[in-house]
Amino acid sequence: MSPRILEGVKVLDLTRVIAGPLCTQILADMGATVYKIERPGEGDDTRRMGPFLPDGHGGDSNDSALYLAYNRGKHSVTVDISTPEGAELVRDLALRCDVVMENYKVGTLAKYGLDQAALAAAKPALVYCSLTGFGQDGPYARRPAYDFILQGLAGVMSTCGHAEGAPGGEPMRTAIPITDVVTGLYAAIAILGAVLHQRQSGMGQFVDASMLDASVALNGHLAVGYLMSGQLPSRQGNTNPIAAPSEVFACTDGRMILAAGNNTQFHALCEILDQPGLVDDPRFSTNALRVAHRIELRDLLAPLLARRRRADLFPIFDRAGVPSGPINDLSQVFEDPQTCHRHLALSLPHPRGGNAPMLRSPLDFSATPVRYGPAPMLGQHSLEVLRDELGLDDLRLADLRSRAII
Repeated sequence: MSPRILEGVKVLDLTRVIAGPLCTQILADMGATVYKIERPGEGDDTRRMGPFLPDGHGGDSNDSALYLAYNRGKHSVTVDISTPEGAELVRDLALRCDVVMENYKVGTLAKYGLDQAALAAAKPALVYCSLTGFGQDGPYARRPAYDFILQGLAGVMSTCGHAEGAPGGEPMRTAIPITDVVTGLYAAIAILGAVLHQRQSGMGQFVDASMLDASVALNGHLAVGYLMSGQLPSRQGNTNPIAAPSEVFACTDGRMILAAGNNTQFHALCEILDQPGLVDDPRFSTNALRVAHRIELRDLLAPLLARRRRADLFPIFDRAGVPSGPINDLSQVFEDPQTCHRHLALSLPHPRGGNAPMLRSPLDFSATPVRYGPAPMLGQHSLEVLRDELGLDDLRLADLRSRAII
């Protein structure tokens, strides 16, 4: 079996909740050994956010769906870093790692000797990533960060939701914590770049991963368009502002997305719906005119589609080259033939017993495929890691455990 991309890379993970754990999970997927430090008896905050795996006695465990989703393949090591002995253990472990990842508030870890300055002084080759809400400096640097707040602050919510004046027309957050997710992805990319530099130069560096930076970047062309023109992008709901018809329509068996953005696609749509007159209508002769007369076009198409089954229309649209697709709920997602073919839903044996569901990583390498491990139980690897990495004997481990330091 060929080695994985990050085989031999060790990561100390001092993160909680979503953004940081997602980042380190990606590194674990690529073969890094990730030591996740958790507070004894409590662990990551997400361990208390259900639903939960059963604990073997009919009750809830602390292995929640939220924890399982962002912590697979890691080693859980419980150490209380608020104690001098616990902080020393984690420092020693950090100096045996290639990467340290943390998402504490700015300045918090300095009092434990776990800040970048202290660790880099002892190990200049260390890659140290600090993931915060607002970066290491500036007027907001010491504020706590929450996805919902960042979605509003970074402008993402201002462009999501139905148009102003429409029913329910107000800014809308995304159901998934999108600012957490995009920050975790950017942080993983940054760490990979820093590790590559580390291998080339022998030197480490500091990675300042900010949720605000990543979330503003998420606005992409909408932000660039504003900077170019000074014009604020408006909320469009499910309407594509640059093409028509390109929006959501109701059918007898559910809603569908129809996106006929050029003349060829529009003409094919009109033929399928037996509406040749729409092709010759001067209001709809080009995409630009269809966008300008979007409401009239939608009002003509909506009753035609409302009488049809989307299940019947999709294969017809597909053959004719008319882009379309369903709005699936999650049960439909995991019944979809392409989703099934791609094996996006997996099940792995869990150390608690039985299997736990998980999602396949979207990282798909031909030569170094992802090899999956389950998300660990709280403290599952504490003794193993402290014994193997730090050389602690059974007597010392028993003493530390008796005093709840591990």
